[in-house]
Amino acid sequence: MLQQILQTMTVDPDLLAELSDEQKAILFVKIREEQVRRYNDFEKKNQDDRIPRKPKKGRKNVDFLAGRDGREWVWVMGEHKNDKSIEEMIEIEIQERALKLAEKEIEEIRRKEEAELARKLEEEKERFEDEQKHKEDELRKQREEAELYASLKQAREAARKLEAEKQKAEEEEKIRVEQLRQKASRSCRELDDMETGRCNHRFAEDKRRSLERLVKDKNRRSSEIFSEFMCKREEMEKIAEQNIKEVETSWQEQERKAKKAEEEVKELARRARIEYKNSLRQSANIISAVSAFSGNGTNQKPPVPPKSAELKKSMANVVKKRPPRPPNKQAVVEWFLEEERPKGVGTDPRTGKVAVWFHGVISRLEAENYLLNMTLGSYLVRVSERVWGYTISYRAEDRCKHFLVDTSDQGYQFFGANQVVHRSLTDLVNFHKSNPITVTGGELLRSPVGQIKDPPDYHDLMRPRITESTAL
Repeated sequence: MLQQILQTMTVDPDLLAELSDEQKAILFVKIREEQVRRYNDFEKKNQDDRIPRKPKKGRKNVDFLAGRDGREWVWVMGEHKNDKSIEEMIEIEIQERALKLAEKEIEEIRRKEEAELARKLEEEKERFEDEQKHKEDELRKQREEAELYASLKQAREAARKLEAEKQKAEEEEKIRVEQLRQKASRSCRELDDMETGRCNHRFAEDKRRSLERLVKDKNRRSSEIFSEFMCKREEMEKIAEQNIKEVETSWQEQERKAKKAEEEVKELARRARIEYKNSLRQSANIISAVSAFSGNGTNQKPPVPPKSAELKKSMANVVKKRPPRPPNKQAVVEWFLEEERPKGVGTDPRTGKVAVWFHGVISRLEAENYLLNMTLGSYLVRVSERVWGYTISYRAEDRCKHFLVDTSDQGYQFFGANQVVHRSLTDLVNFHKSNPITVTGGELLRSPVGQIKDPPDYHDLMRPRITESTAL
């Protein structure tokens, strides 16, 4: 069956459903090995006579830079003396990212602070304008009072003094008023200049301090972001190292189990070969002993008994080619009646009755219903409807497992390569009562599960056969 799958490189979904996890893994490995073998054969065959592909329309060919040797120029990072290591490149990249993030944050803070300073300067200007307006009002009132005072005084002097004295007094008063006006104007300009200079100086000083603080904050924030990145990188490296250690430990454990399983399989095969050789040796000794005690002292072997008609028919059917998988249930029943039942499959050789563990053509779900409430190690053997063979359904701790048994001319074995071949299905079942089916699962066939139906589910396989006769 495995050879047939490797030839066609296709697996029927129904057959795949019947396989256990271990058998699926074996099938996948074998298919992958066959794919690699075919690819290597193809490459070796077409290595010398490859036909260059013609470029498709609308596509340009890629031209690689050529080195001194005329071949494609290749640069391997890390081989040049000026190349930096991966750690250094990552650290530089982290520093650049941290600096960019810090500059972005500081730029945002600077915009906010400039907007705040502009708002404060606008408020200061409005306050200064209000104060200037108030001072101008005060000065205007003082000038009006001075003018009123001057007019009254002139009137009194005109009455008391002569016109000459009045003119002289007017000139003196004008001079004094002009001096007062100039003094007031000068004081106003000085006050304006002083306030403007003080405001500009304060604004410039605040801006300078803000810029210094922003630069300090940028450097500090860049260092903080760089430290955070480096901490995260260290954490990720620790997690990666831990995962690598766990994977390596798991891989070593799996490798150890695989080696142990391989050794056990080799040991089982070795024992089987030894038992087979011993059985051949014993058979030869028995034949020699029988020949020695035969009549006339001749050393002739006894004649081979003639084959029965049923056995001849069975052998003819074996030679007859079957389809890759059964087309229906009736074909499986006919196959069992013609080929398997004459071999005594499903019967106990000690009692001649149907074995307790034997079941008919039942589905996977029906087998799991049989094993649902059974103890660990319970099992049954059912005739598969998907392939020309059998399936051992086994009750594990958390679920039911199903192991496909392949039939061939050599005997019975589990699906896959390097499996122990047994002469009968009963031998296979008895062998795995003391030897686990898989090393990892440790499945031992402990408690057979019998029938719960009446009539039993194998009644169509074990019914009495009707011999056809033809009247002459």
